[in-house]
Amino acid sequence: MKKDLDLKILLDGIDRKGYPAYKSTKGSYDFGSHVLTIDHVQGDPFASPSHLTITVKGSKSGFPKEYYGERHRRISLQDFLTRRFHGIAAGFDRKAAGSGKSGMVSTCCPGQEILERTALHIDPENGDISYRLHVGFPANGRTINSRELKKILFEYLPECVKKALYFSKSFADELKKVIFLSDDQAFIRQELEKQGLCAFVADGSVLPRKSGVSALPMKEAVPFSSPESLKVEMKLPHRGTIYGMGIKKGVTLIVGGGYHGKSTLLKALELGVYDHIAGDGREYVITGSTAVKIRSEDGRSVHGTDISCFINNLPDGRDTKHFFSEDASGSTSQAANVIEAVESGSKLLLIDEDTCATNFMIRDALMQKVIASDKEPITPFIGKIRPLSESGISTVMVAGSFGAYFSKADTVIQMDNYRAVDITERAREASASVDTSEYNAVGGIIDIHPKYPVLKKHIDFRGRIKTKTLGTDGFMIDHDTVELRYIEQIVCSGQCSSICRLLLFLAERSFAKGKSLNDITDEIIKLMEEHGPDILFKDSSYVPEGLTYVRKQELAACLNRCRFISMEK
Repeated sequence: MKKDLDLKILLDGIDRKGYPAYKSTKGSYDFGSHVLTIDHVQGDPFASPSHLTITVKGSKSGFPKEYYGERHRRISLQDFLTRRFHGIAAGFDRKAAGSGKSGMVSTCCPGQEILERTALHIDPENGDISYRLHVGFPANGRTINSRELKKILFEYLPECVKKALYFSKSFADELKKVIFLSDDQAFIRQELEKQGLCAFVADGSVLPRKSGVSALPMKEAVPFSSPESLKVEMKLPHRGTIYGMGIKKGVTLIVGGGYHGKSTLLKALELGVYDHIAGDGREYVITGSTAVKIRSEDGRSVHGTDISCFINNLPDGRDTKHFFSEDASGSTSQAANVIEAVESGSKLLLIDEDTCATNFMIRDALMQKVIASDKEPITPFIGKIRPLSESGISTVMVAGSFGAYFSKADTVIQMDNYRAVDITERAREASASVDTSEYNAVGGIIDIHPKYPVLKKHIDFRGRIKTKTLGTDGFMIDHDTVELRYIEQIVCSGQCSSICRLLLFLAERSFAKGKSLNDITDEIIKLMEEHGPDILFKDSSYVPEGLTYVRKQELAACLNRCRFISMEK
């Protein structure tokens, strides 16, 4: 391995030469405190910045081994260091002068969720840290300005490494709190199953967000308080005993007037599948890890999903046991979303009536009298919600106008000015006087059949495959767009990037012929959980920094929506 002095001499030698001479810097250099690897050099100052990796030996960084031995602690430590490095590096962005993207220091900027990312990886065995970032190599026009690059590589980055990637007493107490919070969150997740709960919302949680475009907590928001009848105790290993609302397995309705906090509570539960940072307000809002938000999705593609449980006898005679559509309606898309969520192993469905197809959710008595049942191909969800519950799949649903669901609910929570009130008994009394027999279960429970993904188009993996991430809305592979905007539990573009890479990873291996979609997604997610997202690049020369861990549910949702993949029986 070369020394940092070798890099300095090389940079002095190529100063004021044409930009392509920067390519000669590619390689690894020992700086003593860390190893700097230049993985990829941009083609010109206006192209995407160069890829760099900083490696620090665990024996030098000094972080306690107990902080990264367990997976949940390691992810929290990685998240903490990623945020710290980003905060320090932001002060050096564009301080080096030049044209185009010269001087750019681009680092991962995490949101409110604590997720595993390729930006920073800690080896669980020896504590070695790998940090990945992008740097715009400076130039004047297209002439190298290596003096400015030396500032970045020899002054700015070493300072970031020293302050962020080396254990220090200055942030030891803060880091300890981060690790302890991760322990407490992991404890609550274990307690959910032990106490027969599908979710927990701690008293004092701040659920409203600052605005529709900000995930920060709202200032002066009404803190959450649990109804006494639903209050449960959690004896956390570090914080001690806390109390909050335990949502039991089964069917739970969230009701109340408009703007009283129904959807806000559901949104918090929806994102409770992820841990949140201290100060977010939702640190102790914990939802079962397999929960899936269900909605209608007009225009989505459906390939080979058995929706016959909900849709039958279509006028055009299409087979709903192996349903195909490039432009699904609201009801057929929502039916497919329910089935696919169950196929992916979800044990909790989260539903907001505002984003549902009404004819999929309910069909009132008058409509049933006017339109004969043999003329209606849809079996509403209300007729299946109890059989689903009895088979172990719970539902939490926001209902503002679907009063018929009262008769199906185990628990009814009213949101009144952002405060939760248990009105289960009142709802039962009111529904007892109403005949809801027409909404009784129809037919059997959902049958799950194995599906086998097959590529419908040829992808040349020997050449360069162009990909582009579209924020959290999806991604492009060559000229094909995969739309994920309605997969509401995707919280950052890094997850879309990961799903894109996972799709290519699986397609290159022909989706492991002979294995079902469920087996394939199980195996790839297990690999990521054991080795981190880096496992996808074990045969590559470098690992991109912008990938983020995704659940099996989001990966399966992508494969089910991808228009160039078909699902065979």
